[in-house]
Amino acid sequence: MSTKMCFILAMTLVAGIAKAQVPTIKIDGSSTVFPITEAMAEEFQTAQKGKVRVTVGISGTGGGFKKFCRGETDVQNASRPIQASEMETCRKADIKFLELAVAYDATVVVVNPKNTFLNSITVDDLKKIWAPESQGKITKWNQVNPKWPAENIKLYGAGSDSGTFDYFTEAIVGKAKSSRGDYTASEDDNTLVTGIANDKFALGYIPLAYYEENKAKLKVLGIIGGDKAPKKMEAVMPTRETVESGAYFPLSRPIFIYVNEKSMKRAEVSEFTKFYLSNAAKIVPDVKYVALPPKAYELGQEHVKKNKLGTVFGGHTEVGLKIEDLLKREGTL
Repeated sequence: MSTKMCFILAMTLVAGIAKAQVPTIKIDGSSTVFPITEAMAEEFQTAQKGKVRVTVGISGTGGGFKKFCRGETDVQNASRPIQASEMETCRKADIKFLELAVAYDATVVVVNPKNTFLNSITVDDLKKIWAPESQGKITKWNQVNPKWPAENIKLYGAGSDSGTFDYFTEAIVGKAKSSRGDYTASEDDNTLVTGIANDKFALGYIPLAYYEENKAKLKVLGIIGGDKAPKKMEAVMPTRETVESGAYFPLSRPIFIYVNEKSMKRAEVSEFTKFYLSNAAKIVPDVKYVALPPKAYELGQEHVKKNKLGTVFGGHTEVGLKIEDLLKREGTL
């Protein structure tokens, strides 16, 4: 082998060893939280000048918790709180965690822009469409409301491993994971956007940020929340203001990251978590989500400093939780 070839081989080997020695933070979970964490990861890696590598996957909140509770990931993106069964799985594997609220999001109901008969929809009508007993029975728009056309409804929604699926079904149907199954399901919200954009009589639900990125392709509906809603029978559009105030009911919700306690003992994970909370107020709005008040991020930093473990949600999702209610609860940890 020539001297030149030996040199190239040696340099390649050195580069490979150097790359292998770069600490890696592994993140997975919610597609809803993904845009925020991806932006954070990019900013953090830039600030670290290549000294830390951050990988961010999308396997849905449920799929992500399976990995997280096996100790395969350091950070879990979650568009709903950890559930009791997931807490038990983590406990059996001796996985302890910090729960950190990072933003507020809204699940929005969208139709094709060519839809001329619908500008808003009631929670009751959404339940009529999405309830398990509607499968194979409610297949046309006029079966929901006789004023609507006798055209087939093409439905699009989150896959069963998605936290958005869990939250939407609990908020609309009344029970998490209770849904008809004859719809196009995906953990990838971009797939849902494409499907709805190409079908005149489609209806689906996606995170607000994905609608904001695709306004030209979709039409968002106002939600009439009913007796439990702050606005009762008034149609409320999803905006920063209505999400913050809780008026966009019942489809506003906090979203989270969970950090493995053992991972937090590694300097790069601890630094990334603090970086996340320090920069959330700026980056969250940049990627079209609703930032929490500064006090919420300060509380998060306090919880990191004090190593506050566990969840304040008791293993279940809560519908219609306002920001001030979240803050009160977080403050009582």
